[in-house]
Amino acid sequence: MTVVNYVSDEIVFDKNTVLTVGTYDGVHCGHQGILKQMRALADANNGRVVVLTFHPHPQIVLQKEGREPVRLLTSIDERCEMLEAMGVDVTVIITFTREFAKTPAEVFVRDVADKIGVQQFFVGHDHMFGRDRGGNEELLQQLSTELEFEVKTLEPLQCDGEVVSSSKIRAALVAGDIESANAMLGRPYDLSGTVVQGDGRGRTIGFPTANIEPVNASKLVPGNGVYVVSYEFEGRVVKGLANIGHRPTFTTHKDITIEVHFLDLDEDLYDRTITIHFHAFVRNEKKFESAEALTEQIENDRQHAYELTVTH
Repeated sequence: MTVVNYVSDEIVFDKNTVLTVGTYDGVHCGHQGILKQMRALADANNGRVVVLTFHPHPQIVLQKEGREPVRLLTSIDERCEMLEAMGVDVTVIITFTREFAKTPAEVFVRDVADKIGVQQFFVGHDHMFGRDRGGNEELLQQLSTELEFEVKTLEPLQCDGEVVSSSKIRAALVAGDIESANAMLGRPYDLSGTVVQGDGRGRTIGFPTANIEPVNASKLVPGNGVYVVSYEFEGRVVKGLANIGHRPTFTTHKDITIEVHFLDLDEDLYDRTITIHFHAFVRNEKKFESAEALTEQIENDRQHAYELTVTH
């Protein structure tokens, strides 16, 4: 797959292009359905699949004062890797700025048709883009005859009969509903971070932990609680328990920490960048009356993790 910047890189023109525009955060199972349709159509006509995506996320750039910033399901690099795995030939990254947001939708569509080429334009039935969200199916239909492309309108994205969206997945993750989020993603949610020095308290009670600092500040961290996670270490999958929260048994600070206790791994992971995959919610974070009570609970959590079958 070729990755190019819409403004700064040269883009090879090819009229025989199946194209779509969108953020595609998460590349969830609904997105995957679109991409499979596009790939099949391109193959049938000996064409190519092109996805135009935005970075940074438009909601980050246009964030309103007082509103929480949107947290992403995928970094731009992760998104590109997933698009490549789905058979996309060219991913075009549009550097989203406030200036770009002022571009009229018609100007944008004409520029895309002239610069990239398009034979079939895939668009969601309710998807809107361009200044004042003026770009939609109606505008594309109006321009399709003149610019000689076909509009392919998509129904609401679904997985197993349920409507799916990136925002629904984010809400599920924040609520700790890992099972629903993973079902909509079509894979376990993952989070990459650097293992940093902690206070070593876990080791003193017999459960050493890796303290993880996310490498991407915009990546969504699931809601507070204990989760079964996994990590691929030197070709094998290692299970673990991730605690996300404030560690109320030992501290009173409000900073969120991510600590992972791996079940069958005794390695020095400091300064490594690792990726953990979330598989199941175990329990809410709570304050225990003593270190002994916490130890007993962790033993129960470990047993739960051992019994769970995980797949990446």
